[in-house]
Amino acid sequence: MIQAMVAGAGAAGLTSVTAVAAKAGSATKPEFNNGDFYKDGKFDVEKAKDAIIALCNHHGYPIFDGFRDKLWVSDYGTGQFTKLGLAANLFVNNEKDRYMLMDLFLLPGQMLPEHWHLEGEGNPAKLEGWLVRHGKSYIVGIGDDNLADFPQIKIPECHMGGEVTTKHVAEGKPGDFNMLMQVETRHWQFAGPEGAIVTEVANVHTNSAVRHSDKAINDQFLAG
Repeated sequence: MIQAMVAGAGAAGLTSVTAVAAKAGSATKPEFNNGDFYKDGKFDVEKAKDAIIALCNHHGYPIFDGFRDKLWVSDYGTGQFTKLGLAANLFVNNEKDRYMLMDLFLLPGQMLPEHWHLEGEGNPAKLEGWLVRHGKSYIVGIGDDNLADFPQIKIPECHMGGEVTTKHVAEGKPGDFNMLMQVETRHWQFAGPEGAIVTEVANVHTNSAVRHSDKAINDQFLAG
């Protein structure tokens, strides 16, 4: 299950949102149109990075030198980036000494697809925890099914026809730390109305050892 460890302290187009959110700490809630992230049916990575920077500016997250270049973004091949996707900045992944640190970025109402981690390439299965820095992230894993208590979580049709297998929700607010209590168990996240910026810590990350519950996403991930 996902366990809460520490209690924390208490539609515009892409171009216009980037402009209004350019001032750090902008009170304007970032909103995005899915079509802005696609050109001729292809996912536009640079537009996605624009959106993440707008999200960071909204929350006052510092844009350090090289941030944009380090940023990884994906719509998992669904064509629905605003509903299902992720951006991440991997700061360190030390396979020798077994520690990892990265920041995750989710747009408002965006889901990180359900997945789990296996052993691979000589590395143990990933055991991880998440510190919510900004916004809100509903962190979901094994445990008692309380998903119905959170009607604001809308699993998109592009994820297994709107389905998941794990349904124990921990509502993560800034300062809350939640962790995966059992390795090789499925988990996912869903961002609140102002998105989420989350710091993830783990023993180690092995990209080839990630598996997704959605077969279409998993097949594409493994092929890539």
